[in-house]
Amino acid sequence: MSKIAFLFPGQGSQFAGMGLSLAEKYSEARAVFEEAGQALGFSLSKLCFEGPEEDLRLTANTQPALLAVSVAALAVLKEKGLKPDYVAGHSLGEYSALVAAGSLRFADAVRLVRKRGRYMQDAVPAGVGAMAAILKLPEDRLEAVLGDAAQGEVVAAANLNSPDQIVIAGHAGAVERAMELAKTAGARRAVALPVSAPFHCPLMIPAQRRLKAD
Repeated sequence: MSKIAFLFPGQGSQFAGMGLSLAEKYSEARAVFEEAGQALGFSLSKLCFEGPEEDLRLTANTQPALLAVSVAALAVLKEKGLKPDYVAGHSLGEYSALVAAGSLRFADAVRLVRKRGRYMQDAVPAGVGAMAAILKLPEDRLEAVLGDAAQGEVVAAANLNSPDQIVIAGHAGAVERAMELAKTAGARRAVALPVSAPFHCPLMIPAQRRLKAD
């Protein structure tokens, strides 16, 4: 018998207008956005539906926004009788998966990821860090590329998404150098990601400590 799995996205998948069609068509989705606004004390739906992109890209906004859209979609699917046997999430999507599994209340989750986003942004101010996806880089070249690109700054492998895609993160200058070196080393493409902080790298340790203390 086949099983159903829901996989929830992380940062980088946000865009102005996300969730609008769901909220316009389904009361279940609208209820999720209303609950998010009440929990946070501001209109998260307005940010999701209208942007601007610059504000939506700030991680303290991106995290609750993506969580809300994911849970809104989940609410609609459940209303239609489609329930998952398994849930999983990529990075921030882990929180959406926990809500879907019933392990975390949505209102608590949206407040938590708002705080998490603030801590992450405080650790590395906007513009100081960056992330990029490296496509089709020969595996034996990665270590040398990162080592040569660092030049006293931080740049590290953040996500090993597949044999063909590696995401790197660190100081903006080091990431930019690594992108150019990766292309020289044989990568097919190097694409900067639309995020405001360098997630999943050592620069996030201060945020990790603050969240743990809470």
